[in-house]
Amino acid sequence: MSLPLVVVVTLFALSASLFAAPPASQPYDKYLLDFLTRTDPELQKGVEKIDQSLREKLNMTRSQVAVGVLDLRTQRLAMINQDQITYGASVPKIGILLAYFDLRPWLADKLDPTVRKELGQMIKVSSNEMAAKYSREIGLKTIQAVIDKYELYDPLRGGGIWVGKHYGKDAERYPDPVGRHSHAATVRQVMRFYLLMEQGKLASPEASKVMRQIFESPDIPHDQVKFVKGLAGRKDLKIIRKSGSWEKWLHDSAVVTGPNRHYILVALTEHSRGDEYLEALAPAVDDLLMKGK
Repeated sequence: MSLPLVVVVTLFALSASLFAAPPASQPYDKYLLDFLTRTDPELQKGVEKIDQSLREKLNMTRSQVAVGVLDLRTQRLAMINQDQITYGASVPKIGILLAYFDLRPWLADKLDPTVRKELGQMIKVSSNEMAAKYSREIGLKTIQAVIDKYELYDPLRGGGIWVGKHYGKDAERYPDPVGRHSHAATVRQVMRFYLLMEQGKLASPEASKVMRQIFESPDIPHDQVKFVKGLAGRKDLKIIRKSGSWEKWLHDSAVVTGPNRHYILVALTEHSRGDEYLEALAPAVDDLLMKGK
């Protein structure tokens, strides 16, 4: 007895799906950035040369800058003062975003448009009002517990991402154990955050994707400073980033994608001319990574 055509088609489609090749993995999917990960000698030399040139021009000392570059296409790594903790300004707001989705991963499939917009404002234009709204909703100790869960703060190895105070005026404060900062960051741990997000390992693959979309928030324009200003005019580049500014603490962190590009760049500065350093660093690193391609 022959089967109806619709049944045959359905069975064929099912068998095809069962034997279909799995989605292509990215070359960096299994890359591990930890305290044993080695830098690439050639890239390290190039980044150090750029850093030294910029610091000499701007009269900055080596201790006033921390830098990290990870080329996701080749897994080449370069870092300077990567575990030197500093006041993080607005960069640690990424920890609030992580906690929101880690505690509610199921919302990735049905995120309220208002929440999406408010989280986008917190990340893309660094709204303190939105950061405080969500940190109060979640709780500071709960946020830090999530950050610690992903080992993004290690008191025995320099510290990392720390959210110990609501953004804005508030008496509740839990300083980080290493630097005693209300908000803190290190280059290595901020880089690890972006790497895990790109790998789909924050909260869930779906939540990581939505977190990246929140960083993108195309309806919210970038602040045209720091890395974004430095890379302006470079064709077809896309930048997701979290910057931070408070007094002399001037930082930027980003994932840059485009033609022959996919890399993480993080730089934390403690100097009044930090923005100039960041603006000049981004195109110099981009040129270095594109050399020979």
